Parts: sequence; C-alpha cells; structure tokens
Amino acid sequence: MRRPRPLTLALACAAALASSVVVAGPAGAGGHPDRSHTPRFSTTVLDPDQSFRGLDAVDSRTAWVTGGSISGGTGGVWRTTDGGRHWQDVSPPQTEGLNFRDVEARGTREATVLAIGEGEASRIYRTTDGGRSWTETFRNTEPTAFYNCLAFFPGGRHGLAVSDPVDGRFRIAATDDGGRSWRVLPSRGMPDSTGEANFSASGDCLTVSGHDAWFGSGGERSRVFHSTDRGRTWTATDSRIPPGEAAGVFALAFRTPRQGIAVGGDFSAPTDGVDAVGSTRDGRTWRGAGDLQHLGEDVAWLPGTRSGVLVVGESGDVGGVSASLDAGRSWTRLSSTGFHTLDCTPDGSCWAAGGKGRVARASLR
Repeated sequence: MRRPRPLTLALACAAALASSVVVAGPAGAGGHPDRSHTPRFSTTVLDPDQSFRGLDAVDSRTAWVTGGSISGGTGGVWRTTDGGRHWQDVSPPQTEGLNFRDVEARGTREATVLAIGEGEASRIYRTTDGGRSWTETFRNTEPTAFYNCLAFFPGGRHGLAVSDPVDGRFRIAATDDGGRSWRVLPSRGMPDSTGEANFSASGDCLTVSGHDAWFGSGGERSRVFHSTDRGRTWTATDSRIPPGEAAGVFALAFRTPRQGIAVGGDFSAPTDGVDAVGSTRDGRTWRGAGDLQHLGEDVAWLPGTRSGVLVVGESGDVGGVSASLDAGRSWTRLSSTGFHTLDCTPDGSCWAAGGKGRVARASLR
C-alpha cells in the first residue's frame, strides 16, 4: 500500500471519526473514493454509566480517558496500549464520588489526572506505573475554588491547572517537578475576571504551545487568557464567541504558538453553532471564524496538515463532528453523532470519547 498523502490522511481521519459504523468506507481527498486507503473506525463502550470528558492520546496505540458517573457514582480512569482493542480500568483507589475531567499522559506508564469540583473535590493524582498505584499530589483547600483543566508544557516538567475565579480572579496552580507537587500562584498577574468561569467540557479549556499558555472563559464575558511566563501574568482578549450563563469558550488548540483555534457555544442552545469558533494568527488577537451547526466542546488540528481542523460536541441528544480544511473559516458537518473530547496524534490517529462510556479511534491501515 502506498503511503497516504497528508491531506488524504486528514480527510480519512475526519470521515472515519464521523462515521456511525464500525468500519467506514474508503475516502480520499475531496471526499471522492480512494480504494488505496481504508480508514477504520472502532467504537467501544467501556462503562455506560460514564461520561468521558478527559482524553490524552499518546500515539496510535496508547491513550488515556477519564470520566464521571452519570448516576452519581464514581468516576474513573481507563488506559489502552494496543490501539483501543483492550482497555484497562486503572482508576485511583478510594476516590468515590469524584469526577475526573482531565488527563495528561507522558506514555504508557506516566499520567496526571484532575478531579473537578468545589473545595476539596478538586484534586490531582499522578501515576508512574501505568495506573497500578497513584499519589494524590494536590487537594484544593479554598472552598470557592473549582479547578477545571490542566496542561503541561513541552518536556513535562512545568504544568498549570486553572480554577474558576476566587475573589474575582481566575486561580492558577503550577508545578515545576512534573506534577509531583503543586502550588497556587499569586493572583496579582491575573486580570479581573468577575462574572466569568471556565467550562470543564472536554479537558481542553487550558492548553499550551511552546512557552505560551491559554485558557478560555464564559459567563459575563467570553475571553481567551494568554500567558508567556508559565502562568505568572496573563492578558485577556475577546474570543469573538458569544458569552452567556452557559456559553463561551469550551476548548482551545494551537498548531503553533501563533496559530490557534477556540471553540464553544451555548449549552442552553446546543444546536446553535453560529459564531462558535474563533481563530488567531498571532496567538494574541482573535477574530470570528466559520459557523458550526452544533456546539464545539473540543477541537484538534488534523495530523499532517497546516490548516485541517476537527471539532466535536455533544449535549444530550444533540451532537456533531465537523471538519475544516481552511483553519476554521468554513466547516462541513460530517455527522450528527457527537463526542465530548478529542485528540489527534502526530502519527496519524484521532481519538474521541463521549457520553455513555464511548471511546473511539480512527486511523489509516
């Protein structure tokens, strides 16, 4: 089989993730059949009581997902090392009632997971042996704080976690030892954030690229916050995504420290994707991009392309998968089946996870 071109690979991943069948038909550039490439899409239900919103795909074989119980039980952590054929429940012990919304992995053995919630419900756990044992490395002690997302800079030593505002300013916790310990940073470098909040919709409300970090907000204002000094100081810019009580920026992704996409919407109107995408070409200023036909809970740059982007969203019975090949200026809705969270890897695989314990992987074979 000849090696697929990057654009063909990107379209195949997008079409495969949008498919509602286990094995998708072949697709080539422009959507025309190309029988030399066969995208395969497999969906697995790990636990129908779980809503998966945390996902980190290491490569085409290894991925970690985290979730929360739909019925009010315990959330969990799962890991695969064989491309999704088998998944292992590696949840931390004695974490009844916690809701795991984010995971950052550094391979098959090392991962950091975030449990969300007010007060002590916000916790961070770390494993270095593939989930056989876990260490609690952070527990929030501020009753009004609510941590939503975490991310690590390249190399894995420095990382940040973001909380809803405390006393009118978003709160940042930081690590400089790979997640072994965390400290809350002073708030004097954070702009006034009164009336704003994060959305822990997909684990990607905070993201990094190079030495820069960004997170999104919603509520009274819908903004993108940007730091160039590992979270000590921040600037805030209008995201161009409309704000609202349940509306704003849900996720961000950067192909480079300058080229980024922000997606969001309104959970109270999940079929309305108008103005649900913002884009930046300098990493600082944002402009409106093309409209979606569904809310955008997560976004990823398609591997092997300069301008291919995939967006997923899911809210109850409303959802969708959409793709853009022009960096978000225009979108094609590929499916009405949605996911909460999404990740694509440099080796050409895209992973997704969502409600009712569903996980999926798409690639070329």
